[in-house]
Amino acid sequence: MQKPQQPIEFALKETSPKIGAGAATGDKLSCTYDLVEQMQYLYVRVVKAKDLPGKDITGSCDPYVEVKLGNYKGVTKHFEKTSKPEWNQVFAFSKERIQASVLEVVLKDHDVVLDDFMGRIMFELNDIPKRVPPDSPLAPQWYRLEDRKGDKVKGELMLAVWMGTQADEAFPDAWHSDAATVGTERVALIRSKVYLSPKLWYVRVNVIEAQDLVPSDKTRYPEVFVKAILGNQALRTRTSQIKGINPMWNEDLLFVVAEPFEEHLILTVEDRVGSNKDEILGKCVIPLHNIQRRLDHKPVNTRWFNLEKHTIVEGEQKKETKFASRIHLRLCLDGGYHVLDESTHYSSDLRPTAKQLWKSSIGVLELGVISAHGLMPMKTKDGRGTTDAYCVAKYGQKWVRTRTIVDSFIPKWNEQYIWEVFDPCTVLTIGVFDNGHIHGGEKDSRIGKVRIRLSTLETDRVYTHSYPLLVLHHPSGVKKMGEIQLAVRFSCSSLINMLYIYSHPLLPKMHYIHPLSVIQLDSLRHQAMQIVSMRLNRAEPPLRKEVVEYMLDVDSHMWSMRRSKANFFRIMGVLSGLIAVGKWFDSICHWKNPLTTVLIHILFIILVLYPELILPTIFLYLFFIGIWNYRWRARHPPHMDTRLSHADVLHPDELDEEFDTFPTSKPSDTVRMRYDRLRSIAGRVQTVVGDMATQGERFQSLLSWRDPRATTLFVTFCFIAAIVLYVTPFQVIALLIGLYVLRHPRFRHKLPSVPLNFFRRLPARSDSML
Repeated sequence: MQKPQQPIEFALKETSPKIGAGAATGDKLSCTYDLVEQMQYLYVRVVKAKDLPGKDITGSCDPYVEVKLGNYKGVTKHFEKTSKPEWNQVFAFSKERIQASVLEVVLKDHDVVLDDFMGRIMFELNDIPKRVPPDSPLAPQWYRLEDRKGDKVKGELMLAVWMGTQADEAFPDAWHSDAATVGTERVALIRSKVYLSPKLWYVRVNVIEAQDLVPSDKTRYPEVFVKAILGNQALRTRTSQIKGINPMWNEDLLFVVAEPFEEHLILTVEDRVGSNKDEILGKCVIPLHNIQRRLDHKPVNTRWFNLEKHTIVEGEQKKETKFASRIHLRLCLDGGYHVLDESTHYSSDLRPTAKQLWKSSIGVLELGVISAHGLMPMKTKDGRGTTDAYCVAKYGQKWVRTRTIVDSFIPKWNEQYIWEVFDPCTVLTIGVFDNGHIHGGEKDSRIGKVRIRLSTLETDRVYTHSYPLLVLHHPSGVKKMGEIQLAVRFSCSSLINMLYIYSHPLLPKMHYIHPLSVIQLDSLRHQAMQIVSMRLNRAEPPLRKEVVEYMLDVDSHMWSMRRSKANFFRIMGVLSGLIAVGKWFDSICHWKNPLTTVLIHILFIILVLYPELILPTIFLYLFFIGIWNYRWRARHPPHMDTRLSHADVLHPDELDEEFDTFPTSKPSDTVRMRYDRLRSIAGRVQTVVGDMATQGERFQSLLSWRDPRATTLFVTFCFIAAIVLYVTPFQVIALLIGLYVLRHPRFRHKLPSVPLNFFRRLPARSDSML
């Protein structure tokens, strides 16, 4: 089956940016940022001032500094009543936007009506030195203030002025001229930042038994269960089969927790006294830092914990009933598992939680976020569309966020990042977002996402491509929001170690020694995603919850008719190879190409006479197929495919269903229509599953004597076949069967064969179903 071509506008495009990697730039001061285009900046560091004259009636001043370059002006904060202010603030002016030849640094006194001029310092741009890391930072110097006529006045200002690139360590925290419209209180929201995901652990709570419980009603046997609460996670055991004051469970409860541990594990033993009424028989609070950490499958020691009676309110006073109840637990922090916080199909990290179990890295991944173009307006400001775009990249535990380019449909970031790689079968995810908070918005809007699987990259090759940013919109469907230009390089430190990784299991060994159920993994993954999004949302600047959830594909498990269709056709694509082989073999059997059929006869006879050649022939054939397909290997990383995703032929109602909330918020008529549609689809699936069960039951009935005549025929055939095969060489039998299958159409008839007729007449259990 030939893969359908994607529309040109949604296809990947190879680009040739002016980057240092793989090219001689001629610039001897070229920085280590070799996957991005160099961007020149004029940096001004305003450190402090001294000996400032008093301007107010009280003889003090409220100084601040203005840094002017053409139409751009950066302002420091002002200090109240001091002659020795310290700012230590950096301003960065993009060289490509500079339209002046003189830099002016003005010191002013903040006043209620009109700010007073205190002095200034002028710099000719041609005289400013150039500095590129790894040079040490330029040392600031004291400059005497001048008045507007150029005469020296009282007061000095400590400054450092230099020309640099985005590789400068001052770049991330600097005020940028292209963000001059952003208020001072929101500047932190547009800066670039590196985040680390919190370290996640599985907490295993093995509830064994409880002793000496004291129920309030002594006339009945208590129905006891244990409820465990950790943060916003709550689990409970089944009701104990032993109805009494010494119940037993021996049941495991699993939670996800992040370092540093902020919550306590709270266990309550409860008695079901009514249909919706539970009585707390005891409670214990366990700090997580007291729980033993386990790196392998060896069981940890059990412990008894005393249960405290829940408090009873009498008026405004609370008292505790003292008693000797206790609970038997086995607690541990499982460090041998990898806590899944991403979809398993495109995980970026597969290492266990415990750092002691980590293997050494096999290489590094470098990403250059160069630019974007053709972005769509995401919001309206002053009556016109605008976009404030930034990128987020996630690989392993490290998240990176570029700075926000304010009010631009063609933003240029030119920022480069690096990650250690521990497994090549992982995925790098890059998302583009519109910063909705710098102008008082509530959410950051998604613009698009790119995934790059490292195993599809050649080592030490720089991939420079423009990736279309595709999103599903309701109700318009798939939409191209622009393109992002990236440069990616995967460098391998040891080819042998990387190839050796392919023989290792994908997940840590604890996942196979003590496997978790699919339901457990799905629930734990959801909890891990919530913890990661909550922790990153508390950073400064925050990585918003909607951004983290989009990067982690929180809703990937939700039902979608589109995804179901796409997965069905993916299965058909996998089976298409077998179908093609079946059609080819059928054409051989029917002699549609006599020459090919004769050659197959000759090959078949050779393999029957020399069976030791069968396996070598198969592997040699696979080798030649692989070599032949090398010519058509992919020259670029795979990208989002609208045809594969069935996003280009999406029915409006199916799209509306995909964007529906859970539980649904649609009216009853819509829900009834979708339910009926789902029932019709499920009916067809049910029929296919029933047919498969029927064929399997027919095989079982061969020897079950459910049809005595059919089983008699089959047993008799087996006895005769055994005698014939004992006395006849295997090559002769195989040769006769093969020649019979490959016989000429003149010796065939259109009716089904005898074995097939016999098999179809065998009974199944379908006639016993209601």
